[in-house]
Order: sequence, then structure tokens, then C-alpha cells
Amino acid sequence: MTFAGLASASDGRARYLTRTNGDAADNVSAAGFDVRWELADGRVLLVDGPADAAADLETVQGVSLALPDLAFELETPALEASADVGTSSIDQVYDEFLWDKQVQQVREAHDHATGAGRTVAIIDTGVDDTHPDLTVDTDASVSVIGGAISEHIGDVDFHGTHVAGTAAANGSVGMLGTAPDATIVSIRVFGDEGGAAFGDILIGMEYAAAIGSDAANMSIGTAPIPPAANADQYRRIMEPVAQSVTRAGTLLVGSAGNSDANLQQEGFFTLPNSLSGVLSVSATAPNDERAFYSNYGTNEIDVGAPGGGYETEEKTLIEDPDEVEWPYPLNLVYSTVPGSYGWAAGTSMAAPQVTGLAALVRELEPESNARRVEGAIARGAEGTDGRSDPDFGAGRTNALETVDRLL
Repeated sequence: MTFAGLASASDGRARYLTRTNGDAADNVSAAGFDVRWELADGRVLLVDGPADAAADLETVQGVSLALPDLAFELETPALEASADVGTSSIDQVYDEFLWDKQVQQVREAHDHATGAGRTVAIIDTGVDDTHPDLTVDTDASVSVIGGAISEHIGDVDFHGTHVAGTAAANGSVGMLGTAPDATIVSIRVFGDEGGAAFGDILIGMEYAAAIGSDAANMSIGTAPIPPAANADQYRRIMEPVAQSVTRAGTLLVGSAGNSDANLQQEGFFTLPNSLSGVLSVSATAPNDERAFYSNYGTNEIDVGAPGGGYETEEKTLIEDPDEVEWPYPLNLVYSTVPGSYGWAAGTSMAAPQVTGLAALVRELEPESNARRVEGAIARGAEGTDGRSDPDFGAGRTNALETVDRLL
């Protein structure tokens, strides 16, 4: 996501995120602010008040930090292309288009687990529940806009539908996801104008845990933010929410971002994937190299997963099959889009590979907490020595190896 401005209430007042001692909501209200939402058992409050009042909020007893809620626009994928698959069968689609599933041995993993009985939440632009390849729980799906939860109304872009298909397309017509028997819950946090706010994302994270989601996908990381821009303070406010969601049993999966930035040595933050409690995913290419756009950094990346494109943009755009194994656009990630199918590349496309894999793990070990699910995914990853590789953390995900270790 790219910065779009400050989030505001419907009446034009400013909106703030506050870190508290867990018992400050009444004091904040008494000071003339409106508490819109209590998160992480009251340790984080979403508050409306006058403009430029963050310093006043910090004088309230029990409040340790107050910052303006920020609004962001969706960062588009690094590359995208429409798809025309005609009458291809799902077997043809898998063999001809789904290199990302092939390198992870997803179909082989389906002999042991398919995500049956599990739920994956997609915190994004919404999901097209009319798509035949997507099994969406429309009763549980919601929109979280302006600090309020309202009814699910589909996808305002294509991004959320593409992400959902990668995680859990059911294979009915033209797309097979990593967890085809899992149920999808859409948590739309982007409004009609395309913006999303940190506060709404945090509410969406807690909602995913409240409905018992096994994993929540957040392919919505910010562009890299330098430390001088108070990114660390925003992390301090947001981390209690991520940690409470994790403790509740929902694995949070975040995309690492598409800026080819070293998140460790250059000191940048990307949120929410840099939060403690969020599994951060970089993007890999068909040849298991880091995709040219993917962020990286020791201790910032937990695993890598197929996100599309090669190690350079020039190589990615080669259309000659004699020069590369997967010519453009086939080296992107194929998935569902509203009413159709399409290709896209980005860490947004890598994260849902992991979200779907979490559903397979939870099917086999339903009592595992979020940390154990994350550990199983890391142990099943391949191609690195240890868990601190700057490009891929524990390695590139392998669905078959992950589930085999649980049998």
C-alpha cells in the first residue's frame, strides 16, 4: 500500500490509534474523545477527536501513545495480465499454468490434506462470492470501513479475489488453490474509493480471530517506511493486536512488499508484515530465485513462496519459450479474478500460498496453535540452511514436505 493521507471519521473529525494500559477507555471518553473500538482487550483504542489532538490524548491517564490513523491506497501487483483459458480442464490448467503449485507439490499434498473443515480469511479488497471456483461464507464475510463492520458486498478491485483463489480455489472450473476444500471468509477493508486505514485492518484482524479463522491473509503491506517516519511507534501500537490474534489461534500471514528493499540492513519497516506475530512472506520465481521486486532482509522474512516473475524484470517479460521455461505471462501467478481468471506477480500472490498451506496443517493437526502451524510450515520449507536466509527465511514453501512431516 502507498500512503494516501490521514484517516478521518464520517463527521470529518480526526481518527487516532492509541496504546493504553488496558483500562483507559472511560478516561479517554471523559476527556472528550469518542472510543470507536477497543482492541487487544482494551490495550489499543480506535478513537475519534479533534484534529491535531494526539498530544492531548497522551495526557489522558492510562494512554502511553497516540498517533493519527493512516490511510493507504492498494499497491498494485508488480505485473499483471488477463487470462483466456477457453475450455481448459482443471488438469490442463494445473499442468500448463500453475507452476506455483507444481514447485510446492500441492497436488501430491492433497492426497493427505485439502483444507477440509478449515477457514481462511482474506483481509483485502473483498472477494467475488459469485465466482464458481470460490467457496465463500457470505454470512461470515464482512466489510470493515470507517471503523465499522457492515455487510459483505464483494470485491471493489480484483486483488482480493485473486488472492483468495491462490489460497483456496475449489477447482470446480478453472483454478485450484492450495486448500481447495477450505472455506473463504472475505474481510473487505478497502472502500469504494480504494483506500484502507490501519484501524480498519486491525479490526479485520480481530474479526478473523473472533470467527475462528485458521489463518488470515494480509496481502496489503505498506511501502517501506524509514525509521524517521515513526514506523516503530506504529508497530508498538499495532503489535498487541497481532499478538492477541495469534494467541486466539489465527495465523496472520503478511506479504513482504514489492520494493526490492532490504528491510533489515536499510532499517525500513513494512506494516503489517513486520509486526511480531505476523508470518512475513517474500516472493519466489519459477526457478526458486527471489523475484526481482520482492523485499528481503534477515529476520524480516519468515518464508518465501511463489509470487511470480523471475529475478529480473527483463527476464520476466521474455515471451520466447526457447529462452525461459515459463515465458511471460505464464511465469506470473494465475488465479481467479471477478468473473474470470488472470495472472499477477507480487508478494501479494506469495502470501496466500502460505495461508492455504496453513489450512492443510490445521486439518491434520486441528489443535495446533498458530505458532505450531507456523513452525510446521517453516520445517517443511526447502532450499535454505536454517531460518535466517535474507531472501527466504526458512526457505521456499513445500506443501507435500510440510504435510508429510505431520503424518
